[in-house]
Amino acid sequence: MLSLSLITAFLVLSGAVSPDPPAAQADEQPGRADLQPATTVARGPVVVTLGDSITRGVRSGVTAEQTFSALLQRELRDDFPGLTVVNQGIGGERTDQALHRLEKDILSLRPDLVTVMYGTNDSYVDRGKTVSRLSEEQFEKNLRAIVSRLTMANVNVVVMTEPCWGNNAGKNGLGEHPDERLRRYMQATRGVAESLQIPLVDHYRVWTKHRDAGNDPGDWTTDQCHPNPNGHRELARAMLPVLKAGLE
Repeated sequence: MLSLSLITAFLVLSGAVSPDPPAAQADEQPGRADLQPATTVARGPVVVTLGDSITRGVRSGVTAEQTFSALLQRELRDDFPGLTVVNQGIGGERTDQALHRLEKDILSLRPDLVTVMYGTNDSYVDRGKTVSRLSEEQFEKNLRAIVSRLTMANVNVVVMTEPCWGNNAGKNGLGEHPDERLRRYMQATRGVAESLQIPLVDHYRVWTKHRDAGNDPGDWTTDQCHPNPNGHRELARAMLPVLKAGLE
C-alpha cells in the first residue's frame, strides 16, 4: 500500500491540494491593513476658577453642584460642548500662595481661560493684629504677577473682584467692618485689570449696589462672607457673558 506521505505528495503535484502558506513573519499581523486609524476626540474648552474659599464654595448649606463653577459649566456647555470647569479654589488662600502654585495646579491643566478672584483673605486684619495679612501693595503686585504669568502662557484671563461682606459681618482685629479694607483692595483689582487690559467681572460692585438698594448682601451668604446657593447664582449670572466672550 502507498504510504500517506506519498499519496499527499502526488495530490500536491497534480494540483488537487494546495500547499500550506508560509507562516507569518514576526512583524506581520494578519488583518492589520484592515484597521482604521484611531479617531481623535477633540478636547472641549477648559476653564479654571482660581481663588479662595468663596471660589471653592462647598460648605455647610452649599453642595458642589450649587457652586458658581458648577453652574457655569452647565450653562456654558450649551454653547461650548465638552467644556469643563475645574474649581481650584482653596480656603484661606491669598495671592502670594496662589502665585506659588500656578504651574502645578493651573497651567498643568492647559486651560483656555482662568478666572482670578482674591482679596478677602489678603485684606483681612486678624484678631490681635493691626495690619492686613498682606499690604495693598503686596496684593496688587501679586495679582499683577498672576495675571501676567497666565497671559504669557497664552491663557485668556478674567479678573474678578470679591463680593462684599454682609451688613452684620463681625469686626476685624482693628474693630472695623471688614469691607473697610476690602473696598480698597477691590479698587486695586480694578486697576490691575484696566492697566493690563484684562476683562473684569466686578462682583463687589454688584453686591454693593444690592446693598445700596436697601438690601443686605448677607442674605446671599451663609455667614456674612461665603455665598449661599442664591449668592452663587448671582456670581454665575455676572460671569456668564464675560466668559462666553472670552471663549469665543
